[in-house]
Amino acid sequence: MSTQTRLRSPRAMAWERRRSAFAEFCREFAQNRAGLIGLVFLVVIVLLAVLAPVLAPASMLNVTTLIDAPRFAPPSWEHPLGTDHQGRELWVRMLWGAQVSLLVGFAATAMSMVIGTIVGIAAGHFTGWWGGLLMRAIDFFLVLPSLILAIVLTSVLSRGVWTIVIAIGLTSWAGTARVVRSQTLSVESRDYVERARVLGAGHWHIIVKHLLPAVMPLVLANTTLTVGSAIIAESTLSFLGLGDTTVQSWGAILRNSMDVSAATSGYWWYVLIPGLAIVLVVLAFTLIGRAVENIVNPTLRNR
Repeated sequence: MSTQTRLRSPRAMAWERRRSAFAEFCREFAQNRAGLIGLVFLVVIVLLAVLAPVLAPASMLNVTTLIDAPRFAPPSWEHPLGTDHQGRELWVRMLWGAQVSLLVGFAATAMSMVIGTIVGIAAGHFTGWWGGLLMRAIDFFLVLPSLILAIVLTSVLSRGVWTIVIAIGLTSWAGTARVVRSQTLSVESRDYVERARVLGAGHWHIIVKHLLPAVMPLVLANTTLTVGSAIIAESTLSFLGLGDTTVQSWGAILRNSMDVSAATSGYWWYVLIPGLAIVLVVLAFTLIGRAVENIVNPTLRNR
């Protein structure tokens, strides 16, 4: 062993292992064609959403300046995705709607993952009545229809984007908590955790140093799958009229198309385009999630 290796601190060696593991993860992900296609598509959508104020200024949504604009114009060279019932370009509404839909998807998923990870680790690590109480809370939210609870919360609270984020985040964490708890119970039985406990390590040390790093790969894989579900939930709530009517979202566009009976009146683009966008984005997140899951759990690769 060289002098340089002996002088390296344990923290530096740990970071070196993490960098090596991340590089290996990137190499394996790049070899997954489906996951790579989903990632490229998602990056394009995110860039379009971020650049929406540049590509389509907010003034293009001002109906007072669109008095002479054609209503329900079908897709053409002049109107790439057609127009809506107020003469607004549908591609403009789709760009601005992507901002809200993706924001809700990412923010609600982040809240769900944080709650699910904390509760799941606590339920698996602590024993006795405390662990049993947390497990009963997880079971309660698992059997409770999350969409119904989200509808109740958005109906009680003031309407807005962050209300939808809170409603989805507070109702979708139980699945993550159950997966994290199972992984925590598995890690708890390993020798290095038992050794740390015998040497006097406290709960905080075991959770932060051993349990949390062990469950994070599963949390990451579950996160990519949960974002798609959050986007569908946001679209559903907006479609039901429970979202903020002053902002654009893909669910709100579908709601507007239903209000004018676009599906039965022949305005197919008004329904198909936002619906197809939701399906493709959710599919992209699913492809990424499956790729990450295959890397984290190699036993799934041959299935």
